[in-house]
Amino acid sequence: MKTYNIKIKNRACPAKLQRSGGFTVVETLVAMFILILIGIAVVNFQLDIFSLNKITSDNLLAQEGARRALKNITAEIRSMAPSNLGAYALVQTATSSLTFYSNIDSDSQIEKIRYFLSDTTIKRGIIKPSGNPLTYNPANEIIVNLVQNIANATTSIFNYYDTDYGGQSDPLTQPVDIPAVRLIKVTIIIDDDPLKLPIPISMTTQVAPRNLKDNL
Repeated sequence: MKTYNIKIKNRACPAKLQRSGGFTVVETLVAMFILILIGIAVVNFQLDIFSLNKITSDNLLAQEGARRALKNITAEIRSMAPSNLGAYALVQTATSSLTFYSNIDSDSQIEKIRYFLSDTTIKRGIIKPSGNPLTYNPANEIIVNLVQNIANATTSIFNYYDTDYGGQSDPLTQPVDIPAVRLIKVTIIIDDDPLKLPIPISMTTQVAPRNLKDNL
């Protein structure tokens, strides 16, 4: 019996792709990129929340400041009276400034009060009469800032009306006939930054001075 020796040559089998347990370099880079994008999104979201909170807080502070200012202005205009020297209660009536006499404290002296716009700030100047005989010395004027970031570019801060005012009529034209004034309207527009939110805050009040009343 013949014996045949059969040799089978080993053929190289196609190599199977084997994945290791870790990430490839490409997968690691992709994961890092995604994490960076998520981190940027989270940071931007937090910055937006912080910015929104600041805008809201600044807006509320501006509104509160404007309300206090209008309250003070209204009270002082309503109680305007002739000066201690007998001068007429209303002194000067412009669109961005107003000067009058009023007793703003508990003493018997009548102060001279001046509201005026300087740049973007409404300021108040007060002169107490002094000396013997009494005088209202401009050198004694005490000026304080009242409301900042005023944006009344095309809107008058002060408007003046006579006895014919019915709620819709136009204000008296400049120069105003001071003895004809019976009502004063005050409008304050505040805008911290015209290029950013929020939109400008506008507040208006109107007051009829008690000592100037006739048929209002």
